[in-house]
Amino acid sequence: MAEAMEAPNGLGAIKGSAAAAVLLMLFDEDEAAQILSRLEPDEVRQLGYAMYDVADVAVEEVNEALDHFVTKAKKRTTIGYGATRHIRGAMTKALGEERAETILARITPPTRSTQLEMLKWMDAKEVASLIEAEHPQIMAIVLAHLEAPIAADVLQLLPAEYQEEIVYRIATLGPVSNEALDDLEQLLLRGSTSKKQGAASQRGGTIEAAAIMNNVRKDNEQRIMKAVAKRDKMIAQTIEEEMFVFDNLIDMDDKNMGTLMRTIDASVLVVALKGANEMLKGKIFGSMSARAAEAIADEIEERGPIRLAEVIEAQKLIIATARRMADAGTIMLGGKGNDFV
Repeated sequence: MAEAMEAPNGLGAIKGSAAAAVLLMLFDEDEAAQILSRLEPDEVRQLGYAMYDVADVAVEEVNEALDHFVTKAKKRTTIGYGATRHIRGAMTKALGEERAETILARITPPTRSTQLEMLKWMDAKEVASLIEAEHPQIMAIVLAHLEAPIAADVLQLLPAEYQEEIVYRIATLGPVSNEALDDLEQLLLRGSTSKKQGAASQRGGTIEAAAIMNNVRKDNEQRIMKAVAKRDKMIAQTIEEEMFVFDNLIDMDDKNMGTLMRTIDASVLVVALKGANEMLKGKIFGSMSARAAEAIADEIEERGPIRLAEVIEAQKLIIATARRMADAGTIMLGGKGNDFV
């Protein structure tokens, strides 16, 4: 929400959520309520915890939070406030009401349904209880509208015999019609009959399915993916490829990274790192000896431009090696720290 701030007189750093909580506590209830109503559920929860933590904040820290807020506020403009009203008014005056409405219908960004927003305020058990008796397609649409960690929790609470079906439907989910979204909203509201206008909603796909599976427990992941592979090998393979990509190597610890790097040919690593971000390069170099890291870095500098297709192919080769080693128990890929055996 905001970066950390150094408090004066050795009081330590005021973290972003703590600084925001300090400011919020200075408003009266109505003003604080207006601010909270504009935040995401996770932000509200985070601020709620922080507001209790800063109940005994020192005067110096309050001043520090205020100074930081004023400094950041001075760097902002007001151009975004009331933009929708301003654009609509200008269009109407220039084109007339009918023509303006036609243009605005095409260019106005779609707004998220307030009914679907309700999903974000429900915990996994509530969502699972709500949809457990519904058709797997409805389950898939609901999970596709959730953040991946919550969707994974909901998936694991649903009947095991449906889980593979749901993941497959998420992976193959195309644009969702307004009628389907209306049915979903009626389910959420238990009887709402309001209709929504606009284009069909595009959710789901193998990337979203992979994000959900990345948050599922390892034993459930293996069972579900095995079942998906029996149904459609190509879909399962695509999901698995999306579940662990080259940038995910940064989640590995130095020991496992070092074990992996010792099996990778230097020529392959040079090409793969040509398209890597600096943090990942640093992580990989940190797992090697200083001499080996320097040699790889020098060769990367000496190489001229490399075709993107070659870089991607080299990265896929390293990922394939990492997967094989993980399946054999030689290394741990990281990213699922809650799994224990």
